[in-house]
Amino acid sequence: MNEQGKWWVQIARNLNAHLGNDRANQDHPPQPPLIARNLNAHLGNDRANQDHPPQPPLSFLKDAEQKQCGDLRVQQWVFEINSIANDAVAILETYSFEAGKRASRLKACACICRKEKKFYNVAEEIQSLKQRIMDISRKRETYGITNINYNSGEGPSNLQVTTLRRTTSYVDDQDNIFVGLQDVVEKLLAELLKAEPRRRVLSLYGMGGLGKTSLARKLYTSPDILNRFHTRAWICVSQEYNTMDLLRNIIKSVQGRTKETLDLLERMTEGDLEIYLRDLLKERKYFVVVDDVWQREAWESLKRVFPDGKNGSRVIITTRKEDVAERADDIGLVHKLRFLSQEESWDLFRRKLLDVRSMVPEMESLAKDMVEKCRGLPLAIVVLSGLLSHKKGLNEWQKVKDHLWKNIKEDKSIEISNILSLSYNDLSTALKQCFLYFGIFPEDQVVKADNIKWLWIAEGFIPRGEARMEDVAEGFLNELIRRSLVQVANTFWEGVTECRVHDLLRDLAIQKALEVNFFDIYDPRSHSISLFIVPDAIGSLYHLKFLSVRGLGDLPSSIGNLKNLQTLVFGGYNCQLPQNIATLINLRHLIYPYSKPLVGICKLTSLQVVDGIYCDQWEDVDPVDLVNLRELRMYSIKKSYSLNNISNLKNLSTLTLCCEDYESFPSLEFVNCCEKVHKLWLEGRIEKLLDLFPNSITMIALFYSGLTEDPMPILGMLPNLRNLNLVNAYEGKEILCSHNSFSQLQFLILGDLEKLETWHLDTSAMPLIKGLGIHDCPNLKEIPQRMKDVKLLKRNYKRW
Repeated sequence: MNEQGKWWVQIARNLNAHLGNDRANQDHPPQPPLIARNLNAHLGNDRANQDHPPQPPLSFLKDAEQKQCGDLRVQQWVFEINSIANDAVAILETYSFEAGKRASRLKACACICRKEKKFYNVAEEIQSLKQRIMDISRKRETYGITNINYNSGEGPSNLQVTTLRRTTSYVDDQDNIFVGLQDVVEKLLAELLKAEPRRRVLSLYGMGGLGKTSLARKLYTSPDILNRFHTRAWICVSQEYNTMDLLRNIIKSVQGRTKETLDLLERMTEGDLEIYLRDLLKERKYFVVVDDVWQREAWESLKRVFPDGKNGSRVIITTRKEDVAERADDIGLVHKLRFLSQEESWDLFRRKLLDVRSMVPEMESLAKDMVEKCRGLPLAIVVLSGLLSHKKGLNEWQKVKDHLWKNIKEDKSIEISNILSLSYNDLSTALKQCFLYFGIFPEDQVVKADNIKWLWIAEGFIPRGEARMEDVAEGFLNELIRRSLVQVANTFWEGVTECRVHDLLRDLAIQKALEVNFFDIYDPRSHSISLFIVPDAIGSLYHLKFLSVRGLGDLPSSIGNLKNLQTLVFGGYNCQLPQNIATLINLRHLIYPYSKPLVGICKLTSLQVVDGIYCDQWEDVDPVDLVNLRELRMYSIKKSYSLNNISNLKNLSTLTLCCEDYESFPSLEFVNCCEKVHKLWLEGRIEKLLDLFPNSITMIALFYSGLTEDPMPILGMLPNLRNLNLVNAYEGKEILCSHNSFSQLQFLILGDLEKLETWHLDTSAMPLIKGLGIHDCPNLKEIPQRMKDVKLLKRNYKRW
């Protein structure tokens, strides 16, 4: 087969992958392949009838990607390839939907032979696609794109995914930014905690990448601040801001996010919100961070809602603009962030490097030259360190230096944009797509890690292979974090639950995305378009793979048309699943607070995550067919119900069970039979702990357990337990961690143990402990001496 024919074969393979011909998941029958065969015939694919392993989209563009950085013609070529791939997938999905409405596959074949109008239109679209592919093929030869890697697209193996997902502790991540700046933190804390009753504003300013937000967060989460200010709030203003949204966000932070509060806020005008917030804060000693202020007008519109109750309230604002900082408050403090010294810069670089031990003297010399050119800008240093961490050997490091030095003179510093672009260009195709996707979110927005991973899967960025796509997506996110292209916003235990990208990196993502037509930007000031979809129209969106809706009653039955849907997030209350939910055969993630009868959920064999199910509906579920379910979160559990059939979920790894109004659990002995469960969250009274937990458990959270016997002797014997949260879980006066107990424990949180007085800790217990949080244990006389040097963990009781 000639080179052009091989290239066409690769396109056909990529399109076949989207048809669902995934041998890694035998629970789904392959979708009708007729359109793929038709398309393959046009493409000259002489192996159209063979089954091919799914390939990641556009893996054949490796050579083109290397060339597009400096060649606008190749950039345009990649742009057109992306467009064709997207159109081809749309054709396939349209065919699958129309053919799926026929009674049988044979009938669908007959319809094609008769050339019904809809299928005839599909054939016309294929002809058009064929012509576009031929045009692009000619351009490829013109541009000299020769090294088409059409066999390298198989998805990652389980071993590769394990490497990508390797456990990384992000507990110390923020501290790395403050190398050499601890004196600044202590100075600013002292200013904030001064016995000055008037409300004061601390303004932090400096150029992008200096760490203003990180410094503000360090202050915001300081134990001293937590102890002195019980009302705290954090808001991001950014360049495009909406004052009403900012006011609502502060109120939600202070008052909580109950349904009543949310409904009330939606009905208020801007004036109402201002009055409501002032009344809410006037009697409180508050601490508020207003992050990323660009205009004085933005601060002025917010300033008046922070009353001066003469009780020592404090506000921090961060800004790049000196005039905004200087004029924020008459009695405020202004602090300009400085650049790191050469010694501090090198220290930060080494802390962020994944493997310092592999750095031989010659590599160290190269690195010091590059770090010195960063001129003390923390963001540039950590991104450079992340880039070099993925380059092995002296030659690879020399290539990085050569690229950076290409456009600078010896007496100049490296432009941060050069480092960021070089780091982006070093990513694989799939990682580039994942990184660019962050550009669609508003500036400074914190993104839930689960949402971004599920969106990547829905968009087709995650290659199929022997490993679960959710695991691959988690590995990709961790990789972007290790490269310092994505920042950790929040963690629970060892996992990232929320993330964000720095403004400068978001700017890079938008720039690169526009170059390759990855997405477009809608500006309401220059477009007069409005989009409104009534509920019944949802069923016509049959290309949809990710659907998140709020504010509706029950979803319409037409949702059964969405055969491609992978993720359904529904924000209603006490809702009922549609009768035809069983037709969503590709559904992987179901986040839906449903308390009414379940219909057909057992037929959704692709389900990986179920969150929101009420216990009284679970009794009628036969979970034997839910062979892929990994995460289950169940609420409103009552003692009268049985949960024993959960033990039939043989691949379950995460289990959250919450009792109604913290009443008692029914028997939990079934948990011991869940041999693959790693994470366990139990919220409610437990009669006894004996023999409940399998040895696979690595993380346990017990809330409101009402235990009267010390749980430590039982929990301490679990061989793989790394994380333990005990919150309002024990009513005794002492705990005992005996000889050789908790051999793998790394993080421990004790919270709201009001009667606890004494903690006995054997010298051989908890040998690996590195994080400890003790919150609201007022009668605890003293913590063991060995624990006094362990890093303090902040209070974080969010469910993962």
